[in-house]
Amino acid sequence: MYRPLVSIITASYNYGEYIKETINSVICQSYDNWELIIVDDGSRDNSVEIIQDYSLKDTRIKLYTHPDNKNLGLAETLKLGINKATGEWIIFLESDDSIKPEYIEKKLEIIKNYPDVKFIFNDTNCFGDKSRIEYMEDYFQKQKKVIKTHANPGDFLTCFENFNVIPTFSTVMVKKEILKNIDFNSPLKKFLDYYIWAQLAADNKFFYIDEKLTNWRMHANSYISANCCKQDKVFFDLKILDIICSRHCRLKYLFKYLNLHRKKIFRLIIPEHKVLLFGKWYNYSNIMNISKIDF
Repeated sequence: MYRPLVSIITASYNYGEYIKETINSVICQSYDNWELIIVDDGSRDNSVEIIQDYSLKDTRIKLYTHPDNKNLGLAETLKLGINKATGEWIIFLESDDSIKPEYIEKKLEIIKNYPDVKFIFNDTNCFGDKSRIEYMEDYFQKQKKVIKTHANPGDFLTCFENFNVIPTFSTVMVKKEILKNIDFNSPLKKFLDYYIWAQLAADNKFFYIDEKLTNWRMHANSYISANCCKQDKVFFDLKILDIICSRHCRLKYLFKYLNLHRKKIFRLIIPEHKVLLFGKWYNYSNIMNISKIDF
């Protein structure tokens, strides 16, 4: 019987009010061959004390911190967790979310039936802030529509063409070996997960479980609530298209890629008397009177 060690990686940062629920959801798993790797990223609340208390009671729960308890950000925190993990498979679980008792067991069943699959994600149950849940309704409608157009299991790379079809880290289980050469230096920190998944989708089969195995907490302090400027988002989209074009050399993606490049190099908004040249906006009253451009 296939009973691999599964490493669950949780990045902890100032979620002391939620992390007990997160840890308890792991302890309650129907599958018991797991280790919970919690990396605290310089929390200033009581998170560390709570985690330490659990680790003393269950040796499968392990706490790590950065040198001098520094706050190094999500990317470095996840990399440390992956480095410390000894399991064949890795589950990402955010410290304000939880997973259903059958989460690991359901995914191991997929691995048994589809041994070529290296990446599994699932549907989510949103709870918490009602306004944020309502805001996500359009996203989930669009997400399910896109996913249904792809074979399951199969190549999901083009699913990431316009947006991230995986709403939270807490839905993902991935073979550890395929994380070795992944670039964690996302052009936008907010979209670190999107950046990682697109890279993994370029060379690996994905499987989507249409079951709500993850409880995704919606609240004002969640990581996803951060904003970014349009120019940064355009640059990020170019990076995603770079990944897609490396595998799918289709005219559709080539034209979209060139159009995004064009928008970064030259744009003209006549009613507002603005012109974009090589990433910089200039105001003008008469287009012929632009006297100086800094390259």
